[in-house]
Amino acid sequence: MEIIAERRSVRAYKSQEVSEEKLDRILEAARLAPSASNRQPWKFVVVRDSETRRELAKAARGQSFVGEAPIVIAGVALQPESIMSCGVPPYAVDLAIALEHIALAAQAEGLGTCWIGAFSQEEARKILGVPDSYKIVALMPLGCPADAPRQTTRKPLEDIVCYERFSE
Repeated sequence: MEIIAERRSVRAYKSQEVSEEKLDRILEAARLAPSASNRQPWKFVVVRDSETRRELAKAARGQSFVGEAPIVIAGVALQPESIMSCGVPPYAVDLAIALEHIALAAQAEGLGTCWIGAFSQEEARKILGVPDSYKIVALMPLGCPADAPRQTTRKPLEDIVCYERFSE
């Protein structure tokens, strides 16, 4: 619970490199994430190249901190056309779980991340060489926080939880 409570969206990173050992443990957390029918229909593109990170920052509506992180991880859905019987595309759920495993593992390693959904799909695909038949679900900068992320507030449980039936 401590790791969950401490995790914040980091928008300022030190230029300090992330060790291969830490990165491997973080990626292993994603590998262990559950997915629909345990198919793991995803790929994670790990970007260390500074020019490519800067290009991704431009594709992410000019959010410069994306390019300042020493690593950017792109979560790519390999079966974006699939729909579960409940009417929800599994890729959105599967990659959200895996990317949050990355975020929590990074926190446990003393690193920070930030979910980036504000980006041009077409530009990011082109930069990363992702085929049009796949979908980039999120970009996630990863690195050592440059400052203490601000404390966030959360709604109380009674505002977000219903029992037995939905109520507003």
